[in-house]
Amino acid sequence: MTTSAVCTPSTNKASIPAAPDYAAIKQRQQATWASGDFAVIGTTLQIVGESLAEAADIRAGERVLDVAAGNGNATLAAARRFAEVTSTDYVSELLNKGRTRAAAEGLQVNFRIADAEDLPFEDGSFDAVLSTFGAMFTPDHTRPAREMLRVVRHGGRIGLANWTPEGFIGQLFRVIGNYIPAPAGLKSPALWGTEPHIVELFGAQAADIRTVRRNFNFRYRSAAHWIQIFRDFYGPTHKAFAALDPAGQVALAKDITALLNRCNTAGPASLVVPAEYLEVVIERN
Repeated sequence: MTTSAVCTPSTNKASIPAAPDYAAIKQRQQATWASGDFAVIGTTLQIVGESLAEAADIRAGERVLDVAAGNGNATLAAARRFAEVTSTDYVSELLNKGRTRAAAEGLQVNFRIADAEDLPFEDGSFDAVLSTFGAMFTPDHTRPAREMLRVVRHGGRIGLANWTPEGFIGQLFRVIGNYIPAPAGLKSPALWGTEPHIVELFGAQAADIRTVRRNFNFRYRSAAHWIQIFRDFYGPTHKAFAALDPAGQVALAKDITALLNRCNTAGPASLVVPAEYLEVVIERN
């Protein structure tokens, strides 16, 4: 009879990785999202906010909170449905973009600087809480989930749109990670795009969780056009290129181009890249 080797965990404390420095990571993330001009890209994602508002059944007169709202896609979608909306983000530049958009449409929205991991609202203050590609980027996944559950009333809804690991953006994260590794011990934001992780974060206080996998189509002139826009305006890509030397920048652009071309469904004349995301609606128990 043969026996397999057993790997026993070491008791050497030096081998235990230190916990991530969430405060330092958050500070760097805040600077990253403030760089470039996310609104140039964010406005193209408006259809996701509209879809999420429908999935979460946002109704006139409801109190709705948009967490990590960015330039306000879910905010505007809820306000267009005559909800009483509070739009929050910890990057003031992004909130200002949302404020300008709401004013242009004559929509009444309360804008407030707030950290998704420490929301400044009383328990049960909202009928619905939304977040499109926002809460998923917080460094400590448990805290924003706990906060969203806390501020939504019993029987209320939480609606999320999160990029999946298998989709285009999830693959893009891995390409960039080959050049700019994430801090040690930090969980991938793409975990928010998986059903088991959503159940782990929200299941204990959920009466129901519904998920649908959808695609958002990035539509650009070419792979080079996409890279130029994201290099100039999308914080994570902007910072990644800035952190590399010229040779590294060329290599990163080459790898992203290969990914874009592999995912392109439009042929050589244009660029259409489907990006999968998980649409989540949680009913609070």
